[in-house]
Amino acid sequence: MPGETDVDSASLSPVWGLRTQLKRPPSAGECRGSKRDRKAINLQVKLEVLRRFEAGEKLSRIAKALGLSTSTVATIRDNKDKIRASSQAATPQAATKLTRSRSLVMENMERLLSVWIEDQNQRNVPINVVLIQEKARSLFEDLKREQGEGAESETFGASRGWFARFKARHSLHGIGASGEATAADAEAASKYPILLRRVIQDGGYTPRQVFNVDETGLFWKRLPDRTFISLEEKSALGFKAARDLLTLLLGSNAAGDFKLKPLLVYPSENPRALKGFSKPNLPVVWRSHKKAWVTMSLFQEWFVHFFCPAVERYCAQNGLPYKALLILDSAPGHPGNLDDLSDHVRVEYLPKNTTALIQPMNQDVIATFKACYLRRVFHLLAARASGPDKRSAIRDFWRDYTILDAVYNISESWEELPPAMLNGGWRKLWPECVQGNKGTPHADTLLHIRRDIVALAKSAGFLEVAEADIVELLQCRSADLSNEELMGLEQERAAGEEGEDSPPAPRQLTARHLAKALAHFDAGLQIVSDNDPNLERSLKVCRGVNNMISCYRELFKEKKRGSK
Repeated sequence: MPGETDVDSASLSPVWGLRTQLKRPPSAGECRGSKRDRKAINLQVKLEVLRRFEAGEKLSRIAKALGLSTSTVATIRDNKDKIRASSQAATPQAATKLTRSRSLVMENMERLLSVWIEDQNQRNVPINVVLIQEKARSLFEDLKREQGEGAESETFGASRGWFARFKARHSLHGIGASGEATAADAEAASKYPILLRRVIQDGGYTPRQVFNVDETGLFWKRLPDRTFISLEEKSALGFKAARDLLTLLLGSNAAGDFKLKPLLVYPSENPRALKGFSKPNLPVVWRSHKKAWVTMSLFQEWFVHFFCPAVERYCAQNGLPYKALLILDSAPGHPGNLDDLSDHVRVEYLPKNTTALIQPMNQDVIATFKACYLRRVFHLLAARASGPDKRSAIRDFWRDYTILDAVYNISESWEELPPAMLNGGWRKLWPECVQGNKGTPHADTLLHIRRDIVALAKSAGFLEVAEADIVELLQCRSADLSNEELMGLEQERAAGEEGEDSPPAPRQLTARHLAKALAHFDAGLQIVSDNDPNLERSLKVCRGVNNMISCYRELFKEKKRGSK
């Protein structure tokens, strides 16, 4: 792996085979090649590093984006005062372009605004310049109040000039200067499949080794508005059931033959319906968050402890080399450092504002899953309403329908999706991997399921339900992120980076760590062997230590083979 210490098999052999390795002088060629060429970095690049760092990006992500080493980026960060001073002394034109003073309130507002825009696009909600300007002004005022006295004099008008600069800074190509609504960047979406194809070819990935996952909200206990259950719930005090939202993370490989176990995030960690049940044995990965968000810490935990092991098992069962490509959108809960957490999984991110256009899970896959879930619910309702008193029976069933029932229906609905549908979701992003018809044949499947739901609803006694009601229910979106929630997301992100009030980062024993540790073991045993006058004792210790750490030597060999 790049950046790892190269330790060959001889240097990791038992201590009596190390002496010649340790004493071998470097060759002339090695001495000549040890000095690296220095790369000049101009002021504009340095300022861009500082801007990205202050915007919350991690050092490794900045380094990857700008083609620099992580240590170089860290050095630039540590010398930010000198760099700022140098920029002030630059030419007037450069100083105007690169060092315009921007307040902390403005920086925070734009960062939260970009999160809001991305969330709108994730949910396929059209936005325009007017909506963005209104949200920007609202965020600015709330942040100014939170900042306190030091920010009272600041003003912000959200002008068209500001919007043009904001659009350039955050690469919002999909939003024009006019007032028309738009929700996606068609130009970026048309270019990205070419770039992805190059990544797949360079990595030698097959459709069975390329994955996509996406989050979706599910109102697990909501019926069409015109059913008598919905009307009664709305008139009741404390009306909540139909607003009970959970978030699912669903995904599969491009071949469609391997579905990942759904991640379910619910506002309560221990709901009453799960009392006495073992959460690890549920057909979903159960996690909780008070807002039912997939946060960075939750996503990172899922990636390390569920996704990577599941892919490793799948590859082993199918005789595939353990390597995978995971494609994600740029949702706020997706960390930028996932590449650092696995030696076998590469992570690529879709361009901003392209999720609705090219992300595989958004091409009828999640919509069909939700329709299957609703059909199962109505099937249960229809079965319960077979007696003479339909209304009473349905009320009893709906009162007793719990989150545990929803979990089982979610699992069964996810399993119901055929491999061909999962594979067909890649028709826009990677059309070469799609088998059979590359059009949109699964739209007919979705239409058929909706008609099944209408028929089941009518048989259960909901005679007023029409197909339009089902379409409206399936397209129901979660509420827009408020300013308070956006600031809460930012605080969670910051806490996750600083390691405060969040789970500790999962430990990873990489090939680099093993090489370093084994080299230390061998060097220490070499010192004992060279200096202990009691040869029998030193041999006994060396043999014992080598036996104890043999498991790490085997693990190191496996990781090296995997990286090759």
